[in-house]
Amino acid sequence: MTNLTPIPLGTTGMDITRIGFGSWAVSGSGWTFSWGVTDDAESVAAIRHALDSGVNWIDTAAVYGLGHSEELVGKAISGLPQADRPYIFTKVGLVWDPENPSAAPRRIMKPASVRREVEDSLRRLGVDHIDLYQVHYPDTGESLEYAGGGFGAVSPNATPLEEYWQVMADLKAEGKVRAIGLSNHTPDLLEAAERIAHVDVIQPPFSAINRSSAAEIAWARAHETGVIVYSPLQSGLLTGAFSAERVAGLPTEDWRRAHHDFTTGLTANLQLADALRPIAARHGATVAEVAIAWVLAWPGITGAIVGARRSDQVDGWIGAESMALTPSDLAEIAAAITSSGAGTGPALP
Repeated sequence: MTNLTPIPLGTTGMDITRIGFGSWAVSGSGWTFSWGVTDDAESVAAIRHALDSGVNWIDTAAVYGLGHSEELVGKAISGLPQADRPYIFTKVGLVWDPENPSAAPRRIMKPASVRREVEDSLRRLGVDHIDLYQVHYPDTGESLEYAGGGFGAVSPNATPLEEYWQVMADLKAEGKVRAIGLSNHTPDLLEAAERIAHVDVIQPPFSAINRSSAAEIAWARAHETGVIVYSPLQSGLLTGAFSAERVAGLPTEDWRRAHHDFTTGLTANLQLADALRPIAARHGATVAEVAIAWVLAWPGITGAIVGARRSDQVDGWIGAESMALTPSDLAEIAAAITSSGAGTGPALP
């Protein structure tokens, strides 16, 4: 087992390892934001390998694989002694049409829908409570259109934040969930939620490519709110394993084929990934570990969600938690971010 040292997740009373297992990529095919065909046995093995390696939390969502990811997580933790069970974090608010699984899910946080979703997640996961329940996106009442880089428009059917955050607080008071969080919410929405009930955790995107959530992280730090960031490897671009040829060969159903990070932004992103190689070599680490360590160096970030579809991929990033980048390393990465033109946001922690 790797020596991973848990730290407090805000004021939740949970101590988490600084890396958690992300289960979007193991969700399988047949839905809008699939990563392509996966092998369920291989996916379960990857989850268990991460746990055996010291990781003590798993992040998933109801919408991943239209319930399939939660079922896989439930299978992976089934039979584990209670003392060995990881914390389970999942998300609510992206609702799909079972009759049309290829359609984009809709952002819906109506109270009745939330209560239906939490029961479905508890059943799929096979647990009696959820450790962290997170609103996946602000409710707009419209579909989630990710491929084009936007997230839909707000319709008159949207549920106000004040209404859906109160429902989340009620679920916590009822014991169905231990902590509540907000993913992909801007500082003004976080502030509005905080007036109703404490925002235990936020989950924004953050990587050396996507640095646009610095304001949300600063807000959380000021409010004793835990921060778990997603996509620290920018969907694989910062693993050092990608090339233009590999992107061109991605399966047709892989959502990444149409995303701007893999199209118009690809050249800059690959240039940045290449710039991490000499740093990785100096530390005897992988490019992925350097990219994750860079994220973990930011003040206010508690942990990072990292995905894997195979056990060997876990081995490629598990060492990031114990890796300490030097001021010189951070300056070198900042220079590479600037020269490559990759992404937006501050380049230095």
